[in-house]
Amino acid sequence: MSTQYRQYKVMQVAEGALGTLFLGASGMPLEKLEATLNEQAAEGWQLVFQVIEKRRFWLFWSRETVLITLGRP
Repeated sequence: MSTQYRQYKVMQVAEGALGTLFLGASGMPLEKLEATLNEQAAEGWQLVFQVIEKRRFWLFWSRETVLITLGRP
């Protein structure tokens, strides 16, 4: 069964900058990700797709970002 959406929204949630600077890597902020998804679900948005990408951070570091695509029928 396919759901058609009339409206889409793309959001990003990135790992912490301080952990990346001082430790070289940081964990994905799962509580922030969960809170963001719960807030959007309360407004009628549904998770359609998500992808994790690695982005350059300043000169020598990189950090992961979750790109979330939400849809609303």
